[in-house]
Amino acid sequence: MFTSETKIRVRYGETDQMGYVYYGNYASYFEVARVEAIRAAGFTYRMMEESGVGMPVAHMSIDYKRPAKYDDLITIKTEIAELPSSKLKLYHEVYSEAGELLTKAHLVLVFINMETHRPTRCPQMFIDGLAPYFS
Repeated sequence: MFTSETKIRVRYGETDQMGYVYYGNYASYFEVARVEAIRAAGFTYRMMEESGVGMPVAHMSIDYKRPAKYDDLITIKTEIAELPSSKLKLYHEVYSEAGELLTKAHLVLVFINMETHRPTRCPQMFIDGLAPYFS
């Protein structure tokens, strides 16, 4: 299993009138965490795109437990529980500075050929970067 952590400071413009993170902003937080997780596995989105592969989100479910607030430093734990094939399944947990679980999410991304927009297999370089975490 591969895991990584990304820290983000909540900015004022990401909150609603109550001072809570607006629910729609969590998708952006998960994208930041996903990009950094992939980088930590030795691969980048740029490398993926240069190889002709895209990764659109096919599914996202979020369970909001407690609100994150303006100026909070949150930690997003990202887990890849299985090696990807034509899909990448990600699990995110968002924690407060005090270690309280704030939000949980599950995302599924599909690998597509950027020219045909048809599903394709995960690039081998990405699998090779993740493989040591699954042995």
